[in-house]
Amino acid sequence: MKIAPRTLVILAVLGGFSTAQSATPQKKHILVIGEEKGYRHESVSHAMATIERLGTETGLWDSTLRTDSEALTKKKLEYNAKNLTNFDVVLFFTGGDLEMDAQQKSDFLSFIHDDGKGFIGIHSAAITFIDWPEYGEMIGGYYDEHPWGTFDAPIIVEDPAFPGMQQWPKSFVLRDEIYEMRNYSRDNVRVLMRLDAAKIDLGNKLVHRTDRDFAVTWAKMYGKGRVYYTTLGHVLNNWDNPEFQKMLIEAIKWTTGITSAGITPRPLPQGQ
Repeated sequence: MKIAPRTLVILAVLGGFSTAQSATPQKKHILVIGEEKGYRHESVSHAMATIERLGTETGLWDSTLRTDSEALTKKKLEYNAKNLTNFDVVLFFTGGDLEMDAQQKSDFLSFIHDDGKGFIGIHSAAITFIDWPEYGEMIGGYYDEHPWGTFDAPIIVEDPAFPGMQQWPKSFVLRDEIYEMRNYSRDNVRVLMRLDAAKIDLGNKLVHRTDRDFAVTWAKMYGKGRVYYTTLGHVLNNWDNPEFQKMLIEAIKWTTGITSAGITPRPLPQGQ
């Protein structure tokens, strides 16, 4: 039996062939929030469309795209609108203070921490709710400048065994805007990618970290829930990069529990 190339690609994403009745896991449901109260990223609309398209092509998830935060509640909404109880993971490509009241904030954190659901933060999700400490604890760190602007970032894949890392070279260059992080510690996250500190300007006046630890992508637990963050995504063209898309697919599979991986925090490798 001949199998079309497109089918082979989707089978590879799903994890290979299976003799079971269906090789496709039960479809997941993702709430994608693209709301920014500060700087407006031009890539947000394309990012949201890409996530929806990848879900359709792989058959792994369906997407609800919103530019507001109304659905971030467990309260019953008018017209039977979807709320957090309808989703397996929430993805933020956001910025600033979203319009959420105290009950919504409690529901949102409980959705991850207590219900064991997933959260994915893209780029400016780390400059969202910077005065809400519990959000910072959940996501794993906050934006603290981008000293090098949009540049050819030298990236090291620190955990090539983690889903979505295998397609990248061990070290590579990607043009994007990399955030320096505050309130971030390797004691709390599993770093998947970092900047190569030997290849960046550490004398820049906006570089505040002295430990040479500039994480790019990480995974962590928040209570029972899985959290994934990447500072990548500022540059619109990166959303069309097959390696980046593969990383996103695997991030969604991991945060929704389709796949598993080791996430024990590890120190910065010596000599870095």
